[in-house]
Amino acid sequence: MKLVITGGTGFLGRHLVWRAAAEGAEVVFTGRNPEAAANVIGRAPAPVRWQALSHGDAAAESALANAARGADAIVHCAALSSPWGRYDDFHRANVVSTAEVVAACEAHGVPRLVHVSTPSIYFGFADRIGIREDAELPSPANDYVRTKLAAEALVQEAGLRAVAILRPRALFGPWDQTLMPRILRVLHKGALPIMRGGHIQLDLTYIDNAVDAAWLALTKPLPRQVNIYNVSNGEPRELSDLLSVMAREFALPLRTRKLPWPVVDALARGMESAARIFGRGEPVLTRYSAAVLAFSQTLDVSALRNELGWRPRISIDEGIGRHARWWLEQQA
Repeated sequence: MKLVITGGTGFLGRHLVWRAAAEGAEVVFTGRNPEAAANVIGRAPAPVRWQALSHGDAAAESALANAARGADAIVHCAALSSPWGRYDDFHRANVVSTAEVVAACEAHGVPRLVHVSTPSIYFGFADRIGIREDAELPSPANDYVRTKLAAEALVQEAGLRAVAILRPRALFGPWDQTLMPRILRVLHKGALPIMRGGHIQLDLTYIDNAVDAAWLALTKPLPRQVNIYNVSNGEPRELSDLLSVMAREFALPLRTRKLPWPVVDALARGMESAARIFGRGEPVLTRYSAAVLAFSQTLDVSALRNELGWRPRISIDEGIGRHARWWLEQQA
């Protein structure tokens, strides 16, 4: 099996490269950073090949199409995931990249595409429990969500032979540069704001479980031409409980400060307005990043279980422990 994995130097992408190599696949992965690519190649259990590629550049589409020649599947992980940024950057990284992937599939008749999307499309500043893939979608919370929705639409409308769209929730584990590091920085420096009593329900996904889902989407028969699957650990947890586990495993003090959501919301709006007016970078607090810790959001993963036979191998507690051990080794 020949696989092309875009964004192979990112968090999920690199783990997929390593899994595919371990399974004996011929792997070509893309990314912009030579140092990160060397790290991925050096840790791969079998030889893999890197294709330097920056989505949106003039040569990107042809380079990706050449890499996809003879491929059995493409896994599209490349994306810009952030609560703040320029719309043009999100559009290039999320929409244009997806158009390039679709074009590569069409150019060589690639029989399967696994497209990594996001459950952030479900988020609407309100509690939502047990969300199914066909749930009604609120207005996009930010430009990241807006462009990921547009990317999904491109994939669904392309008419490719077999498509699996994955919506993995809050990935964490070794090499995570987003979710856990943000929380750890706050725990290390000060008090984490707790809104609405900290009793909200959240889903997390340990990286190995997400990789399992992607591998099944690549190798199992798909029941439809276009298939959409929520991905999480399938074990919703209360925020206060998760924070206690994180603090214990990472050997950090757990300092929290209870704040009313309306106060935090107003503060975040003010910071965002100031950042826009004065042309600053991402504010310390954005409305979206605060709200994900203020409202419950859990996913129904029964379609993934029933149609692809997926089961989580690593529990959240075990995953946090593994992540902590890896993180502490990096600090030594």
